[in-house]
Amino acid sequence: MKAAIHGVGTSDFAKQPQLSAGDLVATAVREALADAGVGSVEAAYVGTCFGEPGIAPRTLHRLGIVEIPIVTVENACASGTTAFHLACGAVASGQYERVLALGVETMTSHFSGAIVPELTDAEGASGMALPSLYAMSASRYLANGWVTLEQMAQVSVKNHAHALGNPRAQYGGALSVDEVLSSRPIADPLTLLQCCPITDGAAAVVVGRPRGGAREVPVRSCQLSSGALWDYRTDHAWGYELIGSVAARAYEAAGIGPADIDVFEVHDAFTIGEIVTTEALGLAEEGGGGELVQSGRTAIGGEQPVNPSGGLLSRGHPLGATGTAQVAEVVWQLRGEADERQVAGARVGVVETMGGGASGVDGNAAVVAVLGG
Repeated sequence: MKAAIHGVGTSDFAKQPQLSAGDLVATAVREALADAGVGSVEAAYVGTCFGEPGIAPRTLHRLGIVEIPIVTVENACASGTTAFHLACGAVASGQYERVLALGVETMTSHFSGAIVPELTDAEGASGMALPSLYAMSASRYLANGWVTLEQMAQVSVKNHAHALGNPRAQYGGALSVDEVLSSRPIADPLTLLQCCPITDGAAAVVVGRPRGGAREVPVRSCQLSSGALWDYRTDHAWGYELIGSVAARAYEAAGIGPADIDVFEVHDAFTIGEIVTTEALGLAEEGGGGELVQSGRTAIGGEQPVNPSGGLLSRGHPLGATGTAQVAEVVWQLRGEADERQVAGARVGVVETMGGGASGVDGNAAVVAVLGG
């Protein structure tokens, strides 16, 4: 793919109701433009789930970003990464020379607790909030003997420890497995510290044609798909097949395999989510994700660290901004600019974002991008 990342920027990630979407966007976009060394873009793709109509031009005009094509994208939790995917395609096709991919969400203005799926879907109509959907996957893995409670808790321990090195993260801490398991029950078997928080934030990426700069990061591939029908024909947990198929196409387009990747940022909205995702990405066999995290291989200092930013569990999960925040983290890692959470020698990184919740399909969308190399 003939596209490269020239600059990235983010806001802090936290519950920050005192800041508007425009405030968050201004921080992220200004940093991204300065990082890219440019003052303008030819188009903008903006990912958001719950932003008000017109949020993209409303937030960008204060930065003087006007009189260009501005497209707003909603694709559940993959909204920001979908905006990035579209930006990469627009550059690679020659449509534009330089574009902005932006994600933004002010969750605290919409939610104080768990998100409930669309009420016209069966899950939403029955009151099944998203933690309960992930809890069903966790219960199945436990019943199959594929994971233990302690292994699921270890995902939270790992990612909270990673977030201690990320000054923009919402939460960080030195937790024990017992502390995670004894935190307040949310949806059995998931406890509070196994669930992502409500977060406000924005993240921006400047994508352009490769120009040979020392700090630009090549986009080797970026793949997007919606899920197939999710019914009696599948034996896998929700999202597994979608993530696996998109990842396979991304690896093939980039000419690499899972063993060639140095660092991952993946969708860990709940601890079981990271376990299922690492399996679907090829880091472990199905049912082996629990042993993978227990082994230490996916921690900083291990062979293939996963979520050095702290992930959605600890950096935070501002839905529309999550994907572009993941891209920013991998860019910093590949440049060697991740400070205390730096993955030594990182050259190739993968971003995976899962957007799910539509009843009857194996996820609204999944994006897998291969960066660097």
